[in-house]
Amino acid sequence: MANLAMSESAAPVFREVVSLDALTEEFRHFAANIQNLSPEELAIRAAWSVGIIVGAVAILWLLRYCLRLIARWLRPKRDKHSGEAKVARRSVGDMTMVAARFVIGMFALGAVFFTWGFDVRTGALGNVLLVIWRAGIIILVALAAVELCGFAINRMVSSGAKRSSSARRAAQLRTLAPLIQGIATSIVALVALMMTLSQFGLDVGPLIAGAGIFGLAFGFGAQTLVKDFLTGIFLILEDTVSVGDIVGIGDFGGVVEEMSLRTIKLRDYDGTLRVFPYSEAQVIHNRTKLFSYAVFELEISYSSDIDKAFALLESTSQAMMADEAFKDFILSPIDIAGVDRLDSSGVILKARIKTAPGKQWSVQRAFLQRIKSAFDGAGIDIPFPHLKLVSPDAPIPFGDRHAESS
Repeated sequence: MANLAMSESAAPVFREVVSLDALTEEFRHFAANIQNLSPEELAIRAAWSVGIIVGAVAILWLLRYCLRLIARWLRPKRDKHSGEAKVARRSVGDMTMVAARFVIGMFALGAVFFTWGFDVRTGALGNVLLVIWRAGIIILVALAAVELCGFAINRMVSSGAKRSSSARRAAQLRTLAPLIQGIATSIVALVALMMTLSQFGLDVGPLIAGAGIFGLAFGFGAQTLVKDFLTGIFLILEDTVSVGDIVGIGDFGGVVEEMSLRTIKLRDYDGTLRVFPYSEAQVIHNRTKLFSYAVFELEISYSSDIDKAFALLESTSQAMMADEAFKDFILSPIDIAGVDRLDSSGVILKARIKTAPGKQWSVQRAFLQRIKSAFDGAGIDIPFPHLKLVSPDAPIPFGDRHAESS
């Protein structure tokens, strides 16, 4: 009884859109009407058909030209997003043009049929063309909405980043842009899918009701995916990491090139792109959050004057702060920790300079070059290992050999 009740309740979700017999009968009637046309009428209707096709091609060309102009106007002048994002936007634009060709082609086909005396507004064929045309319109509008959302979001992010006085805020806006665009695309795609299925006679009510159960099952089966999504959302909302930061994940490091809903992408110094799901990025070392430090561990010989070395560190730091090339990079004078330890070959001095985010390496290289010259001029030795070879089987000098022979 339970199976019988289930089979009765499981009514077909597709309603009959068109009868195949009615469609066949309409085509037979259409062919008979064409055979009864005179040569003059055939020529006139053929000319109208060619004109409709040429007009459709012209409309498609004009539409493509207008879309390029709109895209050029909406797209920011400097697109700082990754190459993959540009490819994704181009693919969406190509799909929009394909959908536009389909819709205009279906409209032209209906107009050609109407020219030959086939009324597509009624009858079985009219129902088929109407359903397909409506579905194409829905897909076209959805793709256009996705593309316009992408352009609008990128433009707002670009203008907001330019107006922002904080570089950190601008980086956060660039990070949020692809996430907002991904959420908007998912919503538009879901709505378009439901509307398209309803045009083909599918009852979307049971689908919507079953979506909750499917979502629950999917959540249990894809816990890692859900964890990646939630972790990415919190990383961005808490401003832990943004696009453009230099971070370390595990044994790898690089510049954050892109953050999606599930992964973070790092570009290494040698150009290698490393992709990490958020579930694998348990500990992220952000080296460029708000400020950075250029850290120095300098070794001098035991015979060198430590106070003189400290004075040279101070003077070199002040000279760099007065330099036009580095004054905007250094945020505060050098912080000398003092003698860090006594090593086997010398005394280790430790200090650091607070710098702007990401500028610690350029400051560190320039400071090391200058302090090396300053130490050389002041007679402060930087110890380095010496190698002396001693062999027990060294040859006897000639004088000693002559004495032994006599």
